Amino acid sequence: MSSLKKEDTYTAGKVKEVEICELLAKRSAELALEKKCEDIKILDLRGLTSVTDFFVIATADSDRKAKAAAEHVIDELKEDGERPMHIEGMDSLHWVLLDYVDVVVHIFMPDERRFYDLESLWSDAPVITVS
Repeated sequence: MSSLKKEDTYTAGKVKEVEICELLAKRSAELALEKKCEDIKILDLRGLTSVTDFFVIATADSDRKAKAAAEHVIDELKEDGERPMHIEGMDSLHWVLLDYVDVVVHIFMPDERRFYDLESLWSDAPVITVS
């Protein structure tokens, strides 16, 4: 997928914020996939909560993969002009959260993903599976 660019986000001279959020979610998911994360899903939370528009949820089967995936997402999105508002979990790597405001990326170890089960918690959200 191409990086986020103005020509991707302009339609008839107006920025479409929804498209920007959706592009950011898809780009984040693809970047996690590049670092061998598995079972990657994008939950579309628009209309369900005002907290964020999208969750990107991924599983890493080792601390090393979780760290590599999180750093890759951060570094590549920074090149696209996106910086996380907040980062959590880089010390333990069991649940890394990258908060881009309208998109929140969750990189879980398998046990934590099963325990917190965000997909069930937000079961009303449309889901895009990334493979």
